[in-house]
Amino acid sequence: MKKLILVVDDDQVFNRLLVEQIGDMGLDAVGALSWAEASAILSEREPDLIFLDFRLPDADTPQLVETLAGQFPVIVLTGYGSIRNAVSLIQAGAVEYLTKPVGLDELEITIRRELENAELRQRNAFYQRQLESRRPGPLVGNSRAMDDLLAMIEAVAPTDATVLIQGDSGTGKEMVAQAIHEGSARHAHEMVTIDGGTLQETLFESELFGYERGAFTGADRQKKGLIEEAASSTLFLDEIGETTPANQAKLLRVLETGTFRRVGGARTLKSDVRFVVATNRDLAEMSQTGGFRSDLYFRLASFIIKVPPLRERRDDIPLLAAHFLQRFSRGIERKLSAEAQKLLVAYDWPGNVRELRNLIERAAILAGREERIRPEHFGPLHSRREDALLLAFEHEPNLAEVERECLRHSLVRHAGNRAKVAAVLGISERNIYRLIKQYELGD
Repeated sequence: MKKLILVVDDDQVFNRLLVEQIGDMGLDAVGALSWAEASAILSEREPDLIFLDFRLPDADTPQLVETLAGQFPVIVLTGYGSIRNAVSLIQAGAVEYLTKPVGLDELEITIRRELENAELRQRNAFYQRQLESRRPGPLVGNSRAMDDLLAMIEAVAPTDATVLIQGDSGTGKEMVAQAIHEGSARHAHEMVTIDGGTLQETLFESELFGYERGAFTGADRQKKGLIEEAASSTLFLDEIGETTPANQAKLLRVLETGTFRRVGGARTLKSDVRFVVATNRDLAEMSQTGGFRSDLYFRLASFIIKVPPLRERRDDIPLLAAHFLQRFSRGIERKLSAEAQKLLVAYDWPGNVRELRNLIERAAILAGREERIRPEHFGPLHSRREDALLLAFEHEPNLAEVERECLRHSLVRHAGNRAKVAAVLGISERNIYRLIKQYELGD
């Protein structure tokens, strides 16, 4: 699609000449002889660049520059050039200031430069919005569960199939989506993310589809939605289980037809985007109870990837912990003590990889300059040993090994008070003495 340039100048001859010269550059151009005419054009079309005369019959150009600068790049034209005017207009937000008559070479160089700068600004702003959605943790691990997950990603990534990612909060569903995107033919473009759980119904629709100027109060210009921003890329829709039935219906239409309309728009647009969606809820059950549209679920369920919770891939915990420890150690060569590693492996991790990441970051801070991370550095996790007994083994233990480890932990917890240990374990104090001797746990 050609770039569109709007020329606003009350000099009819100059205006027509400038529009023709811009057209000869392979660009689209439209002229307006007043701000009233320009406003009418802006209500229908969205230019990529605006040329604005310094003296208009029906508007104050410096004020217009301040108003327009946040939406469009503005170049001011004048036959009354002065350094003072130039400085004031640049401060107001104009990207350039040209004095009439403008040479053809200077005109083309200026236009090409400012269009490129505008595109870079838009891209940077877009990437900054995307950086707000951070990865909870890397796809690190060599467990059987991780091998199966990676095999699923490798199989579906090169296709354009819609993917439903299911998993508990903090398991790394966004990382899975990113891995799918990076393994696809769309990887040269940034993956776009939207969180369906944080947006109200009307905001969800306007964010996804965009809106036309005047579609609702405050819509003073046209805005592209994330489907358009994600053209030729992947759109990752997180927490799809939290979206309303009305928005589910709109999403289903996009998936089925590949088309959509901006809010307040009448024109049907084509979608060139791959959808990857995620949820921590049971959509199959929700679809049976009416909590989620069954037709949308069946459309999404053609390829499901289930991300296992961390408690189901305990073999990966030491690798993940080492990865995060390296990231947060700030140049200090740190390692986990054997007791600390056992504690991590034994814990059930209700917050999954995200919880592990946060815990390791906290431990690295509390450790100061120490090179070894001990259980005491885990803070809240370490203190939970007062409420629950956590046992960890490097192999599948027999009953005697479990009994010995349980007794040892209880003796440590109760400072060797055999009467308390006997009461907690529900056996006689005499048996406690016998077991201490049997397992050589005495002084």
